[in-house]
Amino acid sequence: MIDKEWTSPNHGDRKGRDISMVVLHYTGMKTAEEALERLCDPQAEVSAHYLIEENGRLHQLVREERRAWHAGVAQWGGETDINSVSIGIELVNPGHEFGYRDFPDDQVDALIDLLEAIKDRYQIPRARIVGHSDVAPGRKEDPGEKFPWNALAAEKLAIGPWSGQMPLTLPNEEQALGQLATIGYGVETFGAEACILAFQRRFCPRRMGQGLDQETRAAIAEACEKTGACSA
Repeated sequence: MIDKEWTSPNHGDRKGRDISMVVLHYTGMKTAEEALERLCDPQAEVSAHYLIEENGRLHQLVREERRAWHAGVAQWGGETDINSVSIGIELVNPGHEFGYRDFPDDQVDALIDLLEAIKDRYQIPRARIVGHSDVAPGRKEDPGEKFPWNALAAEKLAIGPWSGQMPLTLPNEEQALGQLATIGYGVETFGAEACILAFQRRFCPRRMGQGLDQETRAAIAEACEKTGACSA
């Protein structure tokens, strides 16, 4: 059941754009109430369509047909107006600043149910269900390396983490950067280093900060193939 007790005034027109993405966030605040108050504060000028508490309680803050203000300066697959084409979902978690922790099962289960409904409504491909750090590399870290992308991948709701397998042909650094851009990362806009770290945070967190090492290049090749944009 969706709780509509909280509503945010921070939204606008989608400018005629269709919904084709979902962006996942963590709140990065100490409590759910603090996050709800900020997302519903007109002076804050931020919002999201949904917020899910750690116990699975689901709040709808902005109607889906409206443009919530959640992504900020962002880019994915060449699209720069992410807010106009996406639905933003906030997951209550204190984040890296206040004691980053695992996402509870009840919260993840509620997210999966919500994503399944959204995906059915708008036919959103799994490659376009992404994290805030994916669309804003170097600027954002959420939902972070503890987020269970594998749980979403098991339900075909997202591209899952690297399997750990090495490809027969490993891309070189230039090829890997090209594949990273093909996946959707804004390499030219945000820079290679920021995009590599954002990729690692999501797909192979044990390689974070290791640059384009062999494992990261293998992970990029696998993720690119899973999107259907790269041939085997």
